[in-house]
Amino acid sequence: MTDEIRAGLEGEKTIEVTPELTIASFNDELPAVYSTPSMILLMELAASEAMEPYLPAGHISVGVEVSIRHLAATPVGEKVTCTARVLEITRNLVKFEVEARDEHRLIGTGTHTRAIIELARFVQGLQQRGEKPESEHKSSR
Repeated sequence: MTDEIRAGLEGEKTIEVTPELTIASFNDELPAVYSTPSMILLMELAASEAMEPYLPAGHISVGVEVSIRHLAATPVGEKVTCTARVLEITRNLVKFEVEARDEHRLIGTGTHTRAIIELARFVQGLQQRGEKPESEHKSSR
């Protein structure tokens, strides 16, 4: 399943920091600087885009682990670029080295692991979780 994904494969994603991407959007008492959750999302997107062209038909990748250090604050208006580079592949798991840089410096670093899964099976599992057993339907009436 991961035959075409190789160590060293890279993906990159760039955004401009907007007020919605800052920690102040969650708590207006905090400064309007790029939030850690927003940085992690951009790292995940860079990794996902690196893998996407190599996934088998009907498969997607999902994030399963992050280990990230947020090193510096980035204000609204600056651009942030995240790079994800494949470190290793184990069965259906792909581990990336990730880093984020703003226009001046390194702002984040760490690792991120994604799992390759069959989309139809994943959706079926979600649907089954959402259905209550017949006995629960009757007791809730």
